[in-house]
Amino acid sequence: MAVSREQIITAAIRHLNAAPGASMAEIAAASGISRATLHRHFASRDDLVTVLGRRALEDWERVQREAGIAEAAASADRARLQEALQALLYGEVAICHEHGFLLTEQTLPPELLRRSDEIEEREVEFLAACQRAGLVRADLPVRWVSSVVFGLLVAVGESVRRGDVAQRDVPRLFLDTFLKGIS
Repeated sequence: MAVSREQIITAAIRHLNAAPGASMAEIAAASGISRATLHRHFASRDDLVTVLGRRALEDWERVQREAGIAEAAASADRARLQEALQALLYGEVAICHEHGFLLTEQTLPPELLRRSDEIEEREVEFLAACQRAGLVRADLPVRWVSSVVFGLLVAVGESVRRGDVAQRDVPRLFLDTFLKGIS
């Protein structure tokens, strides 16, 4: 039975989320294909990670668009910002399930790092608008707030991978932790 590129990508994502440091041989085995077949689709692990990184960034941008963060920030309307903040955070948790391993991947190429910085900048601008509206603590540097979101997403991936929390509980835990803290 032939395995499509899309099936390989799906299997690679699933395996890398369980074992982020997996080799190409391990990814091939988890995909049910030979290393040679995997290498016909992706010359190297870096090539595979680049494809997966592009997908993750596309999803991150989609979540931002669907949440309407640019429009909400421009409006400065508290209710609209609150709705967009909740949509953004829930959306990021949803894609974290698929792309969680990339949050700690150290081999992304410069083009993806630049694109990631651009996407993050939009989010930082939005979070600053949330601070001005009193939705997020204004006494914290906005980049720290952005880093907290990132850190919580890493925690989501690790907690689910280890089985510490149920996937169904993650959105509530993430949002409650971000908005209310742990004290």
